[in-house]
Amino acid sequence: MTTAETLVYSRPKSFTDVQSHYCPGCTHGVAHRLVAEVLDEMGMREHTIGVASVGCSVFAYNYFNMDFVQAPHGRAPAMATGVKRVYPDRLVFTYQGDGDMISIGSGEIVHAAARGENITVIFLNNANYGMTGGQMAPTTLPGMKTTSSPNGRDVETTGFPIRAAEMLASLDGASYVVRRSLHDPKNTRLAKKAIRTAFETQARGLGFSLVELLSSCPTNWGINPDDSLDFIEQKMIPYYPLGDFKVSPLVAEAKI
Repeated sequence: MTTAETLVYSRPKSFTDVQSHYCPGCTHGVAHRLVAEVLDEMGMREHTIGVASVGCSVFAYNYFNMDFVQAPHGRAPAMATGVKRVYPDRLVFTYQGDGDMISIGSGEIVHAAARGENITVIFLNNANYGMTGGQMAPTTLPGMKTTSSPNGRDVETTGFPIRAAEMLASLDGASYVVRRSLHDPKNTRLAKKAIRTAFETQARGLGFSLVELLSSCPTNWGINPDDSLDFIEQKMIPYYPLGDFKVSPLVAEAKI
């Protein structure tokens, strides 16, 4: 690199030098990078403890260069609660997919939010069980085909998708709950800003925070990576609108 060149892209210090296992076009890697960049910018890498869930992100502890623990399926919020109460000075976050958090872990996330636990949840919504073969998840769209709903999700027999952000925002213990997307550069930048706000909410002791990120899964959706980004914009966002669903007065006053 010559003196006239400016470095604009490098591996965050909060990353290890390990190649991830994610499928081409999957935006888990994008979400990981946003978390790592924010922690670097906050100078919190040495003071952060992550909680990995079960699912596509099960190996997150291999990719983040910080303390990490592995939770049983769906139990990441409970484990994060224990970690935060033992180490209240640490920044504690869970990284969870929709099958993990909204299915088997629905009780854990609801009660962590209801208690107002001072933790942060990064929630990836790709509308299916990605790790185990693309089965229908609580977030699968009406009519959407999966390996366990080959004719499309029938809401009369399987119910409607769960809008996690809206549900959790209704709980008094939640302080900051938003939904963003990773389907284009603009929305990716907004997602990073939301992650920063969520971590700052916790750092200032303002309570439970969650950032839901609409994410692509081209392998299980059976489409190419470019089309998977279009699918988020054209199909997922109409059902899962982007926005801020809960910003408590304390968070708003802090102007994070």
